[in-house]
Amino acid sequence: MKISLQLKLGQQLTMTPQLQQAIRLLQLSTLDLQQEIHQALESNPMLEVDESFEGSNADENFDSEGGEYAEKVVSGTQETDQPEYENAQELFRELPSTDSSYESSEDGSNWDESIPQQLPVDTEWDDIYQNSYSTGSPVPDSDADYESRDSASETLQDHLSWQLNLTTMSDTDRLIGMAIIDAVDANGRLSVELESITEGLQEQHLDVEEDEVLAVLHRIQHFDPVGVAYRDLSECLLIQLKQIPAELCTDAIKHARILVKDHLALLGNRDYAQIMRVARMKEHELRDAISIIEKLNPRPGSDIAVSSATYIVPDVFVSKDKRSGRWKVELNPETAPRLRINPDYASLVKRSENSTENNYLRDNLQEARWFLKSLQSRNETLLKVASRIVEHQQDFLEHGEEAMKPLVLHDIAEAVEMHESTISRVTTQKYMHTPRGIFELKYFFSSHVSTAAGGECSSTAIRALIKKLVSTESPKKPLSDSRIAELLDEQGINVARRTIAKYRESLSIPPSNERKRLI
Repeated sequence: MKISLQLKLGQQLTMTPQLQQAIRLLQLSTLDLQQEIHQALESNPMLEVDESFEGSNADENFDSEGGEYAEKVVSGTQETDQPEYENAQELFRELPSTDSSYESSEDGSNWDESIPQQLPVDTEWDDIYQNSYSTGSPVPDSDADYESRDSASETLQDHLSWQLNLTTMSDTDRLIGMAIIDAVDANGRLSVELESITEGLQEQHLDVEEDEVLAVLHRIQHFDPVGVAYRDLSECLLIQLKQIPAELCTDAIKHARILVKDHLALLGNRDYAQIMRVARMKEHELRDAISIIEKLNPRPGSDIAVSSATYIVPDVFVSKDKRSGRWKVELNPETAPRLRINPDYASLVKRSENSTENNYLRDNLQEARWFLKSLQSRNETLLKVASRIVEHQQDFLEHGEEAMKPLVLHDIAEAVEMHESTISRVTTQKYMHTPRGIFELKYFFSSHVSTAAGGECSSTAIRALIKKLVSTESPKKPLSDSRIAELLDEQGINVARRTIAKYRESLSIPPSNERKRLI
C-alpha cells in the first residue's frame, strides 16, 4: 500500500466541555444541583458563596464580572402575560452543520462572546449523557433532616428476633425460630414451605421434625404484629380474629371467622348472594362480619419497617397576585446558594504572565465564569418553560384537574423556540409549587381526546372525571367501564371503553365487581 498525504475539507459537530456542562446542569434535579455546586466550591478557589447579598445594594459587593450574574440567578421573576422574556442565551437549539468549537484566549476575554447560540441535534445528547443520575445529598451546610440521618430503621426480622430472645424456649426451638424469621418477607408472609425449613435444619445436623417446626411457627404467629409468618391470607386473618377474647366475641365476630375460614374466595369476588346462601347468613349479618374483616391487617409486617420519607424541594413557585389577578412564576432561591467570583483572587490574575501559578488562577477563573454562565442558562431556561406552562394551564390553577388542557412537549418547544428533547430534560425531576399542591413539570403534559363539539379534552381531565364519577356511584351497583364511557359521551367526550379501563387502572381504581359493597 502506497503512503500519501491528502487534504480534505469537511464539517463536523463538536460539543465543548462548556456546552456539555450546561446540558448536564440543565438535567440535574435540585438535590443533584446542590451536590454539583458543593463540589465546584470545593474544587475551584475562584468560586465562593456570597453571604452579603442584600437586595439592591448587592452589586457593590460583587465582582464586576461574576457578581452581577449571581444576583440574576436567584432573583428571576416572570409573569405570564409578559409578551417577551429577557434576552437570554438560547443554548439548546438545533445546530447547523458547522464547527462550533470554543477556543479561549490567554486572557479569557472572549468567554461570553464565544458561547454558541445553538447546540448539536438533541438526539445525540444520549450518546454523551445517560439519564442515570443518582439523587445526591444536599449541601452539608444546609439544614438537614438529622432524625432520618441518624436513626436506623428497624426491620421486621429485627423486631421478631428481639421478641424471640425474650421468649422462654429450648435452644433447638430458638434455632428453629431464627430459621422461620429469616424466611419471613417484608409483608410478614412465610416465603418458604415448612418442609424446606425442616430439611435446612436437618442439613445443619439438628434432629428436628416438621411437627416441631410447626409448633414454633404457631408461637411466632402470635408475636407482634399478630398474624406474622402466615402461610396464606386465610390463616393470617383467622389468627387475628382468634386473638379476640372469648367474652368479647359477638355473633359478627363468629360470622367473620366462618367467612375467613371457609368462604374467603367468594368474599374476594364480592359474591354476596352466594355467601348468604351457603353460609346461611342474612344481609345485615354479612354486612357486620365484613366490616370486622375490613379492620384486619392482611399484611401485618408492613407496619414495622416504615419506608423513609422522600422530601421534594420545589424549583418554581407559582402564586396569584391579589391586586392584578395575574399568575406569577418565580424561581425558588433556596434551591442553590448564591455564588460569585472571589474578587480578591480574580485580581491576582495577570493577563500577560505565563507562570504556572498565574495559569492555574486563569484556568480556574475561566471555569468559574463558565459554571456561573451555565447556572444562569439553566435558571433562565427553567423559568421560561415554567412560565409558558403556567400560561397554558391557568384554568387548572383556577378550577382544578377537570379544567386541565391538553399539552404536549411540542407546544412548549414551539413557544420558547427550543427542541422537544430539551423541554423533556427541563421538565424531568423539576417541581412546581402551586396553590393546588406540588407537581412535577411533566404532570402538566397530557395527550388529548376529541370531543363531540370538535374540541379537545386532556387525558388528565378525563381521569379526574372518572375519579369523580366513581366517588359518587352507588356501592351496591358500581359503574362499569361501559357505563362510564356512556356518561362521558353525554358530556361530549368520546372515549372508548378500553381507554376508560386504562385510565381507571392508572388511578388504581379496581373494576366494578371489586368495588361492589353492601350498604
